[in-house]
Amino acid sequence: MIHLAVVGKDVSASDSPAIHRYIFSRLGLKCEYDKISIPPSEFSARAEELFARYDGFNVTIPFKGEIIPYLKELRGDARVFGAVNTVKAGERLGFNTDGEGFALMLENGGFDVKDKTALVLGAGGAGRSVIHKLCSLGAMVSAYERSEERLFEVYRELGGFTPRKELETAPYDFIFNCTGVGMHDTVGRLPSAMRRDGERTVEDLVELCGAAVDLIYVPAESEFLRVAKRYKKPTMNGAAMLFYQAYFADCIYLARTPRAEEAKALYLGYTEERK
Repeated sequence: MIHLAVVGKDVSASDSPAIHRYIFSRLGLKCEYDKISIPPSEFSARAEELFARYDGFNVTIPFKGEIIPYLKELRGDARVFGAVNTVKAGERLGFNTDGEGFALMLENGGFDVKDKTALVLGAGGAGRSVIHKLCSLGAMVSAYERSEERLFEVYRELGGFTPRKELETAPYDFIFNCTGVGMHDTVGRLPSAMRRDGERTVEDLVELCGAAVDLIYVPAESEFLRVAKRYKKPTMNGAAMLFYQAYFADCIYLARTPRAEEAKALYLGYTEERK
């Protein structure tokens, strides 16, 4: 029996426990998986208890960076992203499986980004992962972040993309919402953007884009995706990414070699079971 958890500001609606339990059960193993919601003001006081209570834990908004000072080492994409979503507690090792999960979601969803233009909204932990992975997949990436300081910090760290201080109405093959706007207390809202000549920027961009992807999965159809569907654009939410990044995390916990075919088969079984 392995003891795991997901940790974030508000994980009350998280599907992570169901996903990890499903993966473990299909691999013939058992796990206990908890939801741990922590107010940001209390994280520093409660971080150490996570290492004492669990064999490993997954980290989500807004603690993907805050967990790093408590770790001995970052491995793989976590070093590039400066963000952690998977922790092996005993060894205090931090990993990030978001990029791998994102890439597999695109591949299995039939979204080929190579040599395509892509606009990423948001340059936080999720946005960094998406920017880096899109660049590595051969996309021509632009990114917008309301915090200019954060945007150029990410640019200095990653490079390879075009930072946008303002958004001009232009066609992109893909638009990715990585802001988190549209979930929790922002359900029904579009990501905001700064532009001198109006506030319909995001909707205008969606109207012109080739396809829209939102990393949000609760609700299943965010306002961002609802607008995209209104303009008859192909859409994708973050449900598959959530599953795949969980699969890659479980492979880390179990020291198991991940296989894309296995991940896809597990996801298809999971979605069928949830119908």
